[in-house]
Amino acid sequence: MAAADGLLLNVSESPAAATRTFSRPFRAQARRQAKATKRKYQASSEAPPAKQRNETSFLLAKKTSIEETQRTFKGKAQKTFSLKKYLASTNDINCEEKPCFKTSSLFKNNPEIPELHRPVVKQVQEKVFTSDAFCELDLHPHLISTINSVLKMSSMTSVQKQSIPALLEGRDALVRSQTGSGKTLAYCIPMVQSLQAMTSKIQRSDGPYAVVLVPTRELALQSFDTVQKLLKPFTWIVPGVLMGGEKRKSEKARLRKGINILISTPGRLVDHIKSTKNIHFSRIRWLILDEADRILDLGFEKDITMILNAVNAECQKRQNILLSATLTEGVTRLADISLHNPVSISVLDESHGQSKSMGKAIPEVCHPQTSIKLDNFAIPESLDQHVTLVPSKLRLVSLAAFILQKCKFEKDQKMIVFFSSCELVEFHYNLFLQTLLNSTGAPASGQLPSASTRLKFLRLHGNMEQEERTEVFHEFSHSKTGVLLCTDVAARGLDLPQVTWIVQYNAPSSPAEYIHRIGRTARIGCHGSSLLILAPSEAEYVNSLASHKINISEIKMEDILSVLTRNDCFKGRRWGNQKSHAVGPHQIREQATVLQTVFEDYVHSSEKRVSWAKKALQSFIRAYATYPRELKHIFHVRSLHLGHVAKSFGLRDAPTNLNVSAIKKRKTNQKRPDLHKKTQSKHRLAEILRSEYSSGMEAGIAKVKKQNKHRKPGNQPLQS
Repeated sequence: MAAADGLLLNVSESPAAATRTFSRPFRAQARRQAKATKRKYQASSEAPPAKQRNETSFLLAKKTSIEETQRTFKGKAQKTFSLKKYLASTNDINCEEKPCFKTSSLFKNNPEIPELHRPVVKQVQEKVFTSDAFCELDLHPHLISTINSVLKMSSMTSVQKQSIPALLEGRDALVRSQTGSGKTLAYCIPMVQSLQAMTSKIQRSDGPYAVVLVPTRELALQSFDTVQKLLKPFTWIVPGVLMGGEKRKSEKARLRKGINILISTPGRLVDHIKSTKNIHFSRIRWLILDEADRILDLGFEKDITMILNAVNAECQKRQNILLSATLTEGVTRLADISLHNPVSISVLDESHGQSKSMGKAIPEVCHPQTSIKLDNFAIPESLDQHVTLVPSKLRLVSLAAFILQKCKFEKDQKMIVFFSSCELVEFHYNLFLQTLLNSTGAPASGQLPSASTRLKFLRLHGNMEQEERTEVFHEFSHSKTGVLLCTDVAARGLDLPQVTWIVQYNAPSSPAEYIHRIGRTARIGCHGSSLLILAPSEAEYVNSLASHKINISEIKMEDILSVLTRNDCFKGRRWGNQKSHAVGPHQIREQATVLQTVFEDYVHSSEKRVSWAKKALQSFIRAYATYPRELKHIFHVRSLHLGHVAKSFGLRDAPTNLNVSAIKKRKTNQKRPDLHKKTQSKHRLAEILRSEYSSGMEAGIAKVKKQNKHRKPGNQPLQS
């Protein structure tokens, strides 16, 4: 396959054998033949005969690959991959042998990129800000002062204007508003106001008066930080956070001392309900579920039920609030169970048929399921959405070119790139760290001064240690520039300031997830942009988004790749020392090929890296197989060309034995194949998602269950 596509040849011979086979006289003869052929056809416009041209190219390409192999085997002790040395060596070879440029066949045998017929739809818009100030509300003067001075906010957003008065009256509420519209403050301000105004002053030892449940650890930290700022004037109220990855013993100590506002992930709180005796809910006044739809999507429905039962057992009367940027059937079902006579708050534009209350801005009480359409999503007005169609072989190069374009050649750009799995994040993070960061070529004349600055890559996913996750979250939040490679662990609720671009390298599994991803930019009225990268076979996904009132414009792949002509480090041999004003498609292709070759040589520089790339590829295929049934006609594993997809992982050939483990599992489950077939995809999806947002206690629980299983029936179970 590699030979047919013109890929780099993988030489399995030893260096000595290769040297014996291609001796100096033979190489000299091949070079003379190439020169003679070139002189013969130089005057005429005809190309040399195909057979002769192929033989010449083959011999010279074979020579180049053998020399590369000799360097690899000879310097076996050299483990680091140096991009500078690699490019310098290839430039020397290129100066000697022009026709012998190393090609990676990126632009051969690709599917045609279809014309993207985008139906123009009118997006659902929300008015983010209002002219009303916080001082107009009946709030404590110190709280208003803190909002103005510490949070630097004076006027309310639309959702805050509608929510705060309703919540101050003690009503249950279901709040839906676009991402980045200030929903956290919409419930935090009335919660703090009501707790500080209690007649009997709150004591730390009283325990929790409010419980806030969020789906991710990062969102728990962010909500905790917001509550801490609001509580600066009210030092007697103590907030606390519980989340997976932290030491349970230290969390138990904090619970024993007392936490009045408890912010937690569902799995971690359930773990403490089961194992911590001094946690009690008898004084609960507020129960808040932020990003409620995501909590349910991740399979935490049982955990939420257990928490509700534990709270109901000790405290019947309290205020319940559900918040989300999107509403699903699961959320409305949860609202029916947990909310009593709720007020439904939705901030949508009048032109879309949604009623907007005036005066005190308290919406009418209505059933959550009928009050808000589930099909359409509100998108910030200042958000520009783009899509590009890229063949599988060119995905890696296109992503790298786009990162270089925005974060190296433009000023003050901050980007988040979403991937479908932890393995994909790790692969691309290490690959870009070792290749793109070393490409410190001098900027061409006329470029911005910031073009020569180093890129900064960060990663965030569920398999990282909690301490590292927290450090990355804070570092990216306080940084003005940088590229964060992450999974959907960063897609919900996180307020990461000054993010200018959202790139979705792997398409989300639902329009709701798409909305939450792009919601990390264009927050609170700021401007932002997003890019969705699709394969030609996935073009219909744009129509799926349009059916949910999501309007998206196209960027051509050639425009993204053209940025490579601005970086001398990735120039091909012919244009290496020339200033090019008009960039042609052939020049763009050659420079894209150079960059792809850099990636491939790094991956193939050791067996460990090849194995690591194969694992990432396998992870991509597994995630691709988990798309829901309604999107299977767009995203189906059978539509993937394994060889082409392998190129996007720096692999020169399609790997074999990717599905060995799956075949073995299938053989062991032949007794009930129908049952296995039905549940396999669901379990796989649940496993992938749960690993991202777990409480951090699953390993210990599984160990205890295994020990209990092997104990005698009469013995007591082991305590965790």
